[in-house]
Amino acid sequence: MKTTDKAKLPTRAATKIKKKSIYDIAIKSLTGQPISLNDFKGKKILFVNVASECGFTNQYKELQKLSDMYADKLVVIGVPCNQFGKQEPGSSSQIQEFCELNFGITFLLTEKIAVKGSKQHPLYQWLTTKELNGKKNSSVKWNFQKYLVDEQGNLIDYYYSITKPISSKITKHL
Repeated sequence: MKTTDKAKLPTRAATKIKKKSIYDIAIKSLTGQPISLNDFKGKKILFVNVASECGFTNQYKELQKLSDMYADKLVVIGVPCNQFGKQEPGSSSQIQEFCELNFGITFLLTEKIAVKGSKQHPLYQWLTTKELNGKKNSSVKWNFQKYLVDEQGNLIDYYYSITKPISSKITKHL
């Protein structure tokens, strides 16, 4: 190869995936309405993959408490997922009813999505991929794993299922 030909090859940096804004990701609510994550600029967002039949399902109570306590600076978004032990088998209306009746949930719930694997939703691609979120790689291990995003749409950190929603690991950022 001639030295002039080398100049035409893309550099490693040029082929790297560019950091993407979380605010550009499209997702729908549990009722099928589009959610504009852009509406939440200026507030932190806590994304939690949720399931109705999980041992961690009681965390819905603390998620609602967190949502109420920090309503002026935090948006809690529950993301139903049936990929772990098939613990979220219900339809959208069944999930909504379960959350309202059993836990009084008023925070936003999205459509049921895949948080891992070949059908992983773009939201979770962003949350789990350093090249997209600019911070770190991760993988979703189980239901009720939490991802905290700051007011400008930057990933702060993620927390495994065993971390309670009102843990100081999360609230110290609020």
